[in-house]
Amino acid sequence: MQLFYNPTINDNQTSFVFDKEESKHIIKVLRKKEGDILHVTNGLGFLFTTEITIASDNKCTVKIVSFKKQDAPKFHLHLAVAPTKMNERYEWFLEKATEIGVQEITPIICEHSERKVIKTDRFQKILESAMKQSLHYYLPKLNEPITFKDFLKKEHGGQKFVAHCEETDKKSLKNELITNEDVTILIGPEGDFSVKEIQQAIAANFIPVSLGTTRLRTETAAVVACHSVVFINEEKTL
Repeated sequence: MQLFYNPTINDNQTSFVFDKEESKHIIKVLRKKEGDILHVTNGLGFLFTTEITIASDNKCTVKIVSFKKQDAPKFHLHLAVAPTKMNERYEWFLEKATEIGVQEITPIICEHSERKVIKTDRFQKILESAMKQSLHYYLPKLNEPITFKDFLKKEHGGQKFVAHCEETDKKSLKNELITNEDVTILIGPEGDFSVKEIQQAIAANFIPVSLGTTRLRTETAAVVACHSVVFINEEKTL
């Protein structure tokens, strides 16, 4: 199944018109015609089955044949991840975390961050593309970049973890996770969190954790953390 995304389509409509760019892609590139079926999500859990009624490359119009809503996960996974020096690595993390099932992402600027200016427009496009490719109907929320200190000031419910590489007393993330609970995980930059930041996180009731016995890159650590949470929740519900 090929999945299209548009945030404006909703279950109160009987028809829908794609914008010019998407219409051109559907009609000219994909060579869709009247009567063809398109599957569309709004990123809010809905899957719409639609039929093309006007095959125009300026205003491709469809009628909504049916729709269904996918149940949201019983847990909310929020990854706060420091930007990587190479944008491509962060973009890889965004893609893979979306495929796996993250719900919210916040880029955090830390003391050791080498990249402190972040443009989220391209990041948003990557999330949308990954959602469509993996046939998810929920689009992860991408927050604006924020400093580590300011992130800690915000309210974060559920379980809270800070993953770091310092040789201190840490618990194993996979052993600490509780199913069907919201989770927030902090992942630091290439140079790791500073000792001061780790202490600040612990003071804010974040539990220090290890993601394994090897030293992981920022983007790899974030994907491992994401998979651990989703896997633990899926395993307990099977």
